[in-house]
Amino acid sequence: MTGATKAEAPAERVIVREPGAAERSPARAAARRRTLELGLAIGVPVVLIALWQLASGQGWIDARLYPAPSTIAAHGWERAIDGKLWPDTWATTRRVVLGFLLGTAIGLLLGLLMGTSRTARAALEPLLDALYVVPKLALLPIFLNMFGLGEGPQLALVAATVFFFVWISTMSAIMAVPEGYREAGAVFGASRRQMFRHVLLPGALPQILVGTRIAAGVSVLVIVAAEFVAATDGLGYLIFNSRTLFQNDVMYVGIVCVALLGVIFSEIIRFLGRRLTPWAPDDRDRVRT
Repeated sequence: MTGATKAEAPAERVIVREPGAAERSPARAAARRRTLELGLAIGVPVVLIALWQLASGQGWIDARLYPAPSTIAAHGWERAIDGKLWPDTWATTRRVVLGFLLGTAIGLLLGLLMGTSRTARAALEPLLDALYVVPKLALLPIFLNMFGLGEGPQLALVAATVFFFVWISTMSAIMAVPEGYREAGAVFGASRRQMFRHVLLPGALPQILVGTRIAAGVSVLVIVAAEFVAATDGLGYLIFNSRTLFQNDVMYVGIVCVALLGVIFSEIIRFLGRRLTPWAPDDRDRVRT
């Protein structure tokens, strides 16, 4: 061009991304992550307990209503050594385990049936949906009328609570198995029994176990509430009776035991789930922030 200079084309820039520390050494990064998670899991409760101890010792809170953690631990150890704590702990544990097993068995059977049969879903789902929204503690008077005083109403209440969690998770998990899995089984000529055993059940089992673990924790909550009303032993009765007698240190011992029982029970279900479904990712590893 005359009287003008041709503009030079801008030079192309290449952006090079250097690998991060986690990419250069994934094993070391994973170890650091596990150390951090363990430190937080231990550190946060320790800090909160230390603050509680300090507040009680300095008189910032009323130690008669909120005993110091050291006082609670001392009374818990004393009751454990004297043998006073174990009968209540065993009574609650027995009720939780028996009610959980009964409710899980019924929930699994009905969930599998309704997950694989549209006819069963059409017949039973509206009724079960209506019963699901009823607070389970509201059923305790009915169970008392049915079974009388004793273990029956408490076991029935735990079983009813667990049933709904397991039923919903099982039915939903069976229905959520990808259609591609079913088509692959059909292509290989799988019978209905083989389709259920080798396709539907393995595909749904991880989600079923998640619902089962949630039910395990809720079962502890329900039995403690039931023992407030319809029991003469157990951790729920210990908590309620201690509060009535203004033995707040013993009350907190019962609360700590309930918390430990719930954690142990849920972790047992998690452990069994990992052994039953080694192909499924651990829910703790699904999301990393």
